[in-house]
Amino acid sequence: MPFVRPDVANILAMMAAQPGPKLSEMSAAEGRAMMSGLTQMMERPRGDIGVTELALPGGIKGRLYTPAGCSDGRVVAYYHGGGWVIGDLDTHDPLCAEIARQLGMRVVSVDYRMAPEATFPAANDDCLAATRWIAGSPAELGGAVTGIIPAGDSAGGHLAAAVTQALHTAVPIVAQWLIYPVTDMTAAEGSMVEFADGYLLTAESMDWFIGHYMRGAEDKKLDPRASPLHAESLAGLPPAMVFTCGLDPLRDQGRAYAARLIESGVRVVYREAAGQIHGSFTLRQGIPSAHDDLLGCIADLKLLLAGA
Repeated sequence: MPFVRPDVANILAMMAAQPGPKLSEMSAAEGRAMMSGLTQMMERPRGDIGVTELALPGGIKGRLYTPAGCSDGRVVAYYHGGGWVIGDLDTHDPLCAEIARQLGMRVVSVDYRMAPEATFPAANDDCLAATRWIAGSPAELGGAVTGIIPAGDSAGGHLAAAVTQALHTAVPIVAQWLIYPVTDMTAAEGSMVEFADGYLLTAESMDWFIGHYMRGAEDKKLDPRASPLHAESLAGLPPAMVFTCGLDPLRDQGRAYAARLIESGVRVVYREAAGQIHGSFTLRQGIPSAHDDLLGCIADLKLLLAGA
């Protein structure tokens, strides 16, 4: 049996005891309601921070977090997780607030279009447009933008990797922060099998997410916009902070992306949380040790930025 942290074991036992259908048996709307309810119950409160609602290009929404006394010109562009289908500005509201406070930087959370209503590459296109908009130092952000850190968890980590690949020569990306990212939509071995069921995110759920997002584009799973790991080259990309969880079906593809970045000469800080599950950064009330993992990531990101 793999190592499972005590606070993680408590949550897994509680979820296993819950009646009702699995995510893979739900509609997209039901899945969204489930994630919203889970984060409301399991996530820490937002806390004190300046928050401004934004109108981003293409009619999508965003949310700006500005910590007190912020003078840093760098901005985190945050793309939320949820498999391109579920999740929104609210599910990731406390996390984005915490990142802004701890880094002392503005964070812009991007509410990109979701599948199945908008399929591949809609989420990617929205995040590219939002990141270009941020780079233009719009007045709404309250000050000049001197650098951008694309960041995100799960599907958002996938989007952060894809945005960094696409825009690193066009806008001032100073680092990328990939939190338990999807990097390979064709992954079917290793951790995808070892942790296929019983650890919150399941292999069935991943099939459900990918099936919704890649509908009509199944043959494009090797496109680097879908699977950043399969890009022709990763050479010359900005420094990366890559975080994975030991009990995550996506663990091995996060490891593989970090390794390929290193092999390509990119500066990488890699951190893995033993005994931790996918999605833990938005469950920090229920899994207190996840908050320590987040603070560790932020400390590592600060070191990465100091050397950039």
